[in-house]
Amino acid sequence: MEKNRNALNRRQLMGWLSATGIGTAAFHRALTVQASSAPEVTVEMVKQAEWVSGIELSEDQRAQTAAGLTRTLNDLNALRSYDVGYDTWPALKLYLQPGQAPRKTKPESQSTYRPAEAVNSDEDLAFLSLRQQHDLIRRREVSVTKLTEVYLGRLKKYDPQLKFVVNLTERLAMEKAQQLDDPRSHRLRAFSPLTGIPYGAKDLMAYPGYPTTWGAPQFKDRVIDHKAYVLEKLDAYDAVLVAKLSLGALAMGDKWYGGPTRNPWNPEQGSSGSSAGSASATAAGCVGFSIGSETLGSIISPSIRCGVTGLRPTFGRVSRDGCMALSWSMDKLGPICRSADDCGFVFDAIQGRGGSDPSVVDQPFRWPEVVDFKKLKVGYIEGDTDVKEREELQILKERGVKLVPMELPQDIPTWPLATILFAEAASQFDPLTREGIEEGLNSWPAIFRRAEYVPAVEYIRALRIRRRLQEKMQEVMRQVDFFVSSGGDELLITNMTGHPSVAMPSGFTENEEGHEPQSIQFVGRLFDEVTILNAARAFQQETDYHLRRPPLVSET
Repeated sequence: MEKNRNALNRRQLMGWLSATGIGTAAFHRALTVQASSAPEVTVEMVKQAEWVSGIELSEDQRAQTAAGLTRTLNDLNALRSYDVGYDTWPALKLYLQPGQAPRKTKPESQSTYRPAEAVNSDEDLAFLSLRQQHDLIRRREVSVTKLTEVYLGRLKKYDPQLKFVVNLTERLAMEKAQQLDDPRSHRLRAFSPLTGIPYGAKDLMAYPGYPTTWGAPQFKDRVIDHKAYVLEKLDAYDAVLVAKLSLGALAMGDKWYGGPTRNPWNPEQGSSGSSAGSASATAAGCVGFSIGSETLGSIISPSIRCGVTGLRPTFGRVSRDGCMALSWSMDKLGPICRSADDCGFVFDAIQGRGGSDPSVVDQPFRWPEVVDFKKLKVGYIEGDTDVKEREELQILKERGVKLVPMELPQDIPTWPLATILFAEAASQFDPLTREGIEEGLNSWPAIFRRAEYVPAVEYIRALRIRRRLQEKMQEVMRQVDFFVSSGGDELLITNMTGHPSVAMPSGFTENEEGHEPQSIQFVGRLFDEVTILNAARAFQQETDYHLRRPPLVSET
């Protein structure tokens, strides 16, 4: 069975060759005959078809590409097996529609907020919530300069072990801190929890005067004279940028040209990626908050690994102007913090239209706002653990929600849709492929090379199937207000459909290697971040997992 699935039949290969524009009809017939009797793409087949991409490969690269193309063709076969019909438009437009009316919310009662008390140590100060830190600053019990010095000191102290700093922005940070502390300044607002708070940005966001490296050695000295719109908005809120934080090279994993970024809970382990430094530095108490990005798990995965709270917003919620593009139809920016409440404040500041990103839309969002839990239906996917033993479901049930068992779409070839990501990424970084540049780029070169052979017909087919997936997910989300994720295919599905998700720690296990954070995720309706943030905050009000500190920090 596996051999038959891997084999290329004559009609499929003829269609693939025609779409890629390889050679004459005689060449098509010859190569088709050769391939149809083989279980996989061979090195010789790659060599003969090589010229269509205009890239000459080495023998090792041909072998790697042949293996990769066999996998790619399996994915394309899976996509072809799905009957998309003649009436399905591709998911070409770069913005989404909510599908439901905006959520009714009301302002949070100020009686629920307790002012910060005096802290006993710099470490305690570093781990306070944004509300508490800003409260101390507003009452002038802690200066912005002091808080900035604390975080810069911690970044310098723990970076040699955790490798999360690409470049400190110390001069910029200290100048701004001193401006905010000036008694003549009127910039300390009555209540804006980001004012005076030091933060870090994933180093795919440009900031004038500092390198923007994308984690790749080829760009480590490159300075872009443009400020990413998301950082421009944070500047307007008077947040204080203290560091450009690491990402896996070209947004893959946690390995960059400075080495692998480490997990503060277990420094022998990578922090996952690609928002590796953002999650690691936040978990270690080295920034007040951070900004990450996600194409396929790059906020959620490191947040899970490092035991922090990460919000992946709806696609099109935050402008990507001035940021590295990996996949134009999938990239998203979002906050990584220590709590859902903190994520709400940061997201409130960065969301909305701006810059040159054509996908951004304006939708209502305010924080802090509360929702009526008694009106919510919460979906969950049944598994091995009984509902009564799932802490998150019981906490939500106690708040008044109705729990509803549910299933995600099962009839669409989900993982082959990653063809979209690979094709768009290969197009973006085509100059690197054509120049034969591979150093320090993790697994990307092999992916880029094989994506050069994906026909436009297949890319559009994948976009059409993606449109069907979006429609099916809209049907699912009409039945629930949000659902509790159990991992697996949901990460790819919801990144393809653009739905928002928040990940947060839900416990810790101990093993020979140290502490391992556990996590849960809430996935919401399009443009309904307010509901999942309220649900995450409710969970965190009943638990203390988000307040725990890595042993790396507490033992120093």
